[in-house]
Amino acid sequence: MSTSPFQTERKIDPTRQPATARRPDGSPDDKDRVETGPTDVAFAEWAALGLTAPDLERMRRTRLDRVIAQLQQRDYAGVLCFDPLNIRYATDSSNMQVWIAHNPARAAFVAADGHIVLWDFHRCEHLSAHLPLIKEIRDEGPSLFYFTAGDKEEENARDFAGQIDALVRTHGGNNRRLAVDRIEVAGFKALDALGIEVMSGGQMMEHARAVKGIDEINAMRCAMATCEIAVAKMREALRPGVAEVELWSVLHAENIARGGEWIETRILSSGPRTNPWMQEAGPRRIEAGELLAFDTDLIGPYGMCSDISRTWLCGDGKASDEQRRLHRIGYEHIQANMALLEPGRPFTELTRLGQKLPEAYVPQRYGVMMHGVGLCDEWPAIFYPEDFVEGAFDYVVEPGMTFCVEAYIGAVGGGEGVKLEEQVLVTEDGVENLTRAPFDERLMA
Repeated sequence: MSTSPFQTERKIDPTRQPATARRPDGSPDDKDRVETGPTDVAFAEWAALGLTAPDLERMRRTRLDRVIAQLQQRDYAGVLCFDPLNIRYATDSSNMQVWIAHNPARAAFVAADGHIVLWDFHRCEHLSAHLPLIKEIRDEGPSLFYFTAGDKEEENARDFAGQIDALVRTHGGNNRRLAVDRIEVAGFKALDALGIEVMSGGQMMEHARAVKGIDEINAMRCAMATCEIAVAKMREALRPGVAEVELWSVLHAENIARGGEWIETRILSSGPRTNPWMQEAGPRRIEAGELLAFDTDLIGPYGMCSDISRTWLCGDGKASDEQRRLHRIGYEHIQANMALLEPGRPFTELTRLGQKLPEAYVPQRYGVMMHGVGLCDEWPAIFYPEDFVEGAFDYVVEPGMTFCVEAYIGAVGGGEGVKLEEQVLVTEDGVENLTRAPFDERLMA
């Protein structure tokens, strides 16, 4: 028998890396992995529903390609992102997303040639080591905000701006046009002092994010399924005497248990608190015969948003004529407006052709007729005629865009109100409703 240390009958070969199994989305099947992601429960539920998980590697590449295309189209040397959702889109890197939203301790630079540099929170380089599109990770994020910089804001800003200047010169040559989505005042001044022309990174990134590739669509389908499973659990928990916050906690728990990430708001109200809208969940206990309405605003697996609204009747009784009437008006409103979504239709035409609300519900109309959706609520906002701003949204609907179509129906001084919302995908020949959560049959009767 051979005594070679590499003989084939050895059970352990020290020269070989162990083969790593993969999950349905292509991520490592490793219980000790660093990156977040869906749980086994979520994958099993999606498989049972016949859903296809996204190919994460391909999704990341597609997103970066869209950012690069926008940079080249606008002739920008690069984009500097502080918004955690823009960083996530361009790099798929995430770290304390909600905390970073109000403490800008991370940043990413994406050059028009595709070179990516990530500045992460201190000693967090390991969190993005699995992302090959990121070419360089720099420790100690940009300390430009007062919490971490104190009275050294301007000094820190000059140091960081110097790093950006070097990157722009290396990857942009003589092009000094840099898109920035948001930045502290000291940072803007420091870039300006170096002769860098700061352009609107927010606008650029919204346009990059607007059209979804197949993997983003698959990720959204999966996130929506998780949201709707959580909503169904919430419906099971709805009974007379349950507090609004107790009901809302079910949505949080079921989302997190499946690898979801957070919920952007806590808009859930009952009975007289459904009118006017936008009241957040509180300690009120819901009574039989009352309406319960909510807006999920849920950031699920893969950071994808599932933004749907439903209104239910609490208890086992019948809905009143007025409750059914309000629900019918809301349902017909969103169905009519959803049907307007088709490739090539101008956003302005959606406003002009949208179904008109009955006069009694105009004063308390929802803020938009519909809006884009992806990693969160996104551009564009499609307003009612009363709120339309000339020249603000002169673009057209494209295949691959995803929208939330919604309505609030409640009269000033009315007893209750109804909130409904569907999430849809624009296809080559129309629209596909991505939402499967049922409406309350007693309110639909």
